[in-house]
Amino acid sequence: MTEHTIPEAAFLSGWRKSSYSGAESGSCIEVLDNHPSGIPVRDSKNPHGPALLFPAEAWASFVAAVKAVD
Repeated sequence: MTEHTIPEAAFLSGWRKSSYSGAESGSCIEVLDNHPSGIPVRDSKNPHGPALLFPAEAWASFVAAVKAVD
């Protein structure tokens, strides 16, 4: 994987927020499953902005670490 960002993430569909995000919360990230190049992650407050693109293995490690803290 050579690119680490998607300049305009709004062109992709299927974004989802974390189940831990409350309805009132304005500080959320959204992720997109099943992207062929990795896991795109964007700021929900800026849906037309860029998304960071993480390798699937790195994202899985991150999620596992977050769950271990919970």
